[in-house]
Amino acid sequence: MSITLNPGKFTLAELRSIYETQPDLVLSDDCLPVIEQSNRVIDEIIENNRTVYGVNTGFGLLARTSIPEDELVNLQRNLLLSHATGTGQLLDDASVALIMALKAGSLARGFSGVRKDVIDGLLALYNAKVYPCIPEKGSVGASGDLSPLAHMSCALIGVGEVRHQGKIMQAEEGLAIAGLKPLVLGPKEGLALINGTQVSTALALRGLFCAEKLYSAAVVAGSLTVEALKGSFVPFDPRIQAVRGQKGQIDAAALYRSLLDSSEINNSHVDCKRVQDPYSLRCQPQVMGACLDHIRFSADIFLKEANAVSDNPLVFTAEGDVLSGGNFHAEPVAMAADVLAIAISEIGAISERRIAQLVDPTMSGLPAFLVKESGVNSGFMIAQVTSAALASENKTWAHPASVDSLPTSANQEDHVSMATFAARRLHDMAGNSSAVVAIELLGAAQGIDFHAPLNTTAKLTEVMSFIRNQVPHYDQDRFFAPDLAKSRAWVEQGEFFKWISADSLYQGI
Repeated sequence: MSITLNPGKFTLAELRSIYETQPDLVLSDDCLPVIEQSNRVIDEIIENNRTVYGVNTGFGLLARTSIPEDELVNLQRNLLLSHATGTGQLLDDASVALIMALKAGSLARGFSGVRKDVIDGLLALYNAKVYPCIPEKGSVGASGDLSPLAHMSCALIGVGEVRHQGKIMQAEEGLAIAGLKPLVLGPKEGLALINGTQVSTALALRGLFCAEKLYSAAVVAGSLTVEALKGSFVPFDPRIQAVRGQKGQIDAAALYRSLLDSSEINNSHVDCKRVQDPYSLRCQPQVMGACLDHIRFSADIFLKEANAVSDNPLVFTAEGDVLSGGNFHAEPVAMAADVLAIAISEIGAISERRIAQLVDPTMSGLPAFLVKESGVNSGFMIAQVTSAALASENKTWAHPASVDSLPTSANQEDHVSMATFAARRLHDMAGNSSAVVAIELLGAAQGIDFHAPLNTTAKLTEVMSFIRNQVPHYDQDRFFAPDLAKSRAWVEQGEFFKWISADSLYQGI
């Protein structure tokens, strides 16, 4: 399978595929003329001895320093070498692949002045699955993701390390695997490679894709818990949602109704004396609807940025102008990532509250801690404690990163976005919430078991079969960790897309 790279036209589905399966990328021939025209503008600047930032000047505070023509190759090479200052764990191969694809797509739009050779080099490494080793920390998200993109770009010139099939090797060895030789950079090419928001955007998209899987699983888990706690289906009635008019709430309630239709369990308590359910059951459309709104908002921002030209300066071939601006400032990504962080945290927070309902016999009407002979057995007692710990941790992670800024480059770059951290933490936050939802899935299934021989809805019966085929009912205490690991893997691998698909989260927008 391959994807034709049409610059500026990535779809969310294509980006998800690049992250998850790394299909080959083939550059569309349609973009070749504008790439060549853009590079010709740079050549003419050199020929005419014009002074243009990033082409024949220093960088940042050194922008007023002119560079002689015979030093321009060294200028671009030294830029990569000096800016490769990242630290921490290496980014995973899937994230690096997405970063490379985004950078290639941005350069191929023809506003960066680079030769096609640069884009071809990136795509050759990507297609050969030779991934530059990029430390995860060291970017403030303006002037672009300088340090991590420098690590990515150093591989093209044969410097640093790459990873291929899990093995770390020298960059020159990786270039050979991809059929390449070290690239000699032309004017502006080093700057175009490292100036941009592709790392922040790729990590934000990674977080989004995790959030989609989390959301799907959380809707399924919440529906199971409604049945386990003999909750009412009434709060999901479309009339309630319609009079408020919030799009996410309307759509979230419809997702729940797709799972909660005819049920023997529900019919068994139609005439019960309980008037209202706790908020964690009754307000799922409102809370999960708000989360859905913000997942959608974030997805829109991230998709725009994935297709953006975000380096500096920019080459406008029609007028022959090279303009300095600030598209490298990743504030849109930072703010959207902050919003997504809140949604991820809230999905876990409301799930933890439903787990607390499940294990409390005074609220659930079920055996204490969801196990018979509680006392001898502790059941889900400490599983709920784990969920509380993870939900609480996410509250700290959810503090907005975009409100922070520290000046850099001797105050030339005096306001920065912190988008890279804002985006990077999303993966860990989604992991925490995924573990919380994983516990709820197991707990809700345990609760539904106690209502036998009454059956749940048809679709939730399918979910119950999926769970019970892999994790048996808890008749008594057993080593809990493997079951939790299994359930978390279901969430993180998108198993619940069978019932609530990723596409369904974006329908009607």
